[in-house]
Amino acid sequence: MELDRIYNESNLDTIARMPDNFIDLVVTSPPYDGLRQYNGYCFDFESLAKGLYRVMKPGGTIVWIVNDATVDGTETGTSFRQALYFKEVGFNLLDTMIWCKDGGGALGSNYCYAQNIEYMFIITKGVPKTVNLIKDKKNMSYGAKAHVQNGRRNADGTIKVEHRKAPSEFSRRNNWWLVVPGAEEGSSFHPAVFPEKLARDHIWTWSNEGDIVYDPFMGSGTTGKMAVNLKRHYIGSEISEEYAKKALRRIKAEQAQLTLF
Repeated sequence: MELDRIYNESNLDTIARMPDNFIDLVVTSPPYDGLRQYNGYCFDFESLAKGLYRVMKPGGTIVWIVNDATVDGTETGTSFRQALYFKEVGFNLLDTMIWCKDGGGALGSNYCYAQNIEYMFIITKGVPKTVNLIKDKKNMSYGAKAHVQNGRRNADGTIKVEHRKAPSEFSRRNNWWLVVPGAEEGSSFHPAVFPEKLARDHIWTWSNEGDIVYDPFMGSGTTGKMAVNLKRHYIGSEISEEYAKKALRRIKAEQAQLTLF
């Protein structure tokens, strides 16, 4: 199968031509609950989940970025049903991460707080083979010396004595990420472009240079662009010819920019 290419077809057709245990990482945000119009296309989630299980390498990871619509006063729960179905076909649900978009948010229902998040389900085929955790959270206790202190309780109620090392300056992030959408490149032709930083940080975390990153809903090409930026190979499926052509131009522009340095 040809790498570094967007296939203008159904993702099921693309996956059908992939060998078993082929993909290292999937980063994608599929259409959900009719909240956006994607040139009128929809997809077969259950067949896609089964196909992804076949083509993911052991230890491969899927980053599935989704949300729910509210219909007749209730959230659909589609996102959680999808996460649970991934488990049914054999995947592990490693983490339920949250994307916080900014300090504002859509007002939504008058009975709820302003809506400002999306779910980022981290799905793995077994134990994840690559985990490059980003450590950029400032430690408030940085500078303290190694010490002994009372810690959590044992099962019998007694208090554990814990030996604490001198803390490093930075520790790993929380599993909620504040990533503010900006004037994202690609938003002029696609209705739901996720921030480049969001895609880049996930690709960095769950893959290494030379790995294959797949987006079954390539859309505006953000996943492919960030894969190229980080020296990974990409494959994309995009059923809309319009989106596929524009996404490819965007990725090729990134490749050209990298050759200048």
